[in-house]
Amino acid sequence: MNTKNGGRRSSGSTSSKGKMPFAKKSTVPAKKAGPGAKKASPVSSTRKTAAPSADPAAAKPKKEVTARDKRKYIDFKDKQKKGDPLPNFNENEQRLNKYLSNAGVCSRREADLLIATGVVSVNGTIITEMGYKLKPGDVVKYDGGTINAEKKRYVLLNKPKGYITTMDDPMGRKTVMSLVKKACRERIYPVGRMERDTVGLLMFTNDGDLFKKLTHTTFKASRIYQVELNKPVKKEDLGKLTDGIDLEDGKTAFDEAEFVRDGSSREIGVKLHSGKNQVVKRMFEALGYTVVKLDRVQYAGLDKKDLPRGMFRHLTEKEVAFLKMS
Repeated sequence: MNTKNGGRRSSGSTSSKGKMPFAKKSTVPAKKAGPGAKKASPVSSTRKTAAPSADPAAAKPKKEVTARDKRKYIDFKDKQKKGDPLPNFNENEQRLNKYLSNAGVCSRREADLLIATGVVSVNGTIITEMGYKLKPGDVVKYDGGTINAEKKRYVLLNKPKGYITTMDDPMGRKTVMSLVKKACRERIYPVGRMERDTVGLLMFTNDGDLFKKLTHTTFKASRIYQVELNKPVKKEDLGKLTDGIDLEDGKTAFDEAEFVRDGSSREIGVKLHSGKNQVVKRMFEALGYTVVKLDRVQYAGLDKKDLPRGMFRHLTEKEVAFLKMS
């Protein structure tokens, strides 16, 4: 038996001895009940005569919210739509020294010295002001030449057979440019030339300094080819290729020449630095061989590992630094 519930029921009984805790003594004399009248419930009488709420906050009038208080709770997200860009002041302007640095002319500190000496012009006017800002369309010249500050790109292609190395062809033949047209927005150029039937690594760039370096005769970028011939090559002929062979444009020699794999004397690997036109084919033809397949497997230290035929990739910063330092 629940003794607590029993106690609650007893406290709410109509006994004359028990009183409700919130009941007040009525000052109005009670009416005499008639013979058929019902007795008033002590609960109902209590509700009618209950004291007003003792909560002080309910009794006080509501405080008026001032404009200053409202500003504390303004939701600024409602004023600006989600996704709207933040304001960017002078977004089209660029400092002249930064422009020269991005173009690869010199460092930003050295660019300040060039500007101070008066050798840099903008739209035909010599600029010596430090912190000068360029506007879109301004033409910057240094040392007599126009500077192009577009981003430098370095792309390596594994060229397939049947593509010629040229920017465009009036005869409508397939060019290597169609294979790298999605590589970048900047206009890039093939470094050197490859014959239509030659496959393998071909580099593209818009870096004029590196382009000149890789194609200059004094630099002589190394290249490794895998050559397949129409007949087995005699071992003594490998020695002739490294000793040098007289061609119509002078004596030329391979740095290295060796069989690619044991048991197959028709496949030869050769390494050379010469940039002469079709030099590999002409060297073997001078010894009585015909080149069936020519694959450039390495160029200036770059290889085609994980680069399928017909695909391209961008050089890493480490590879670019290696090419510039070598």
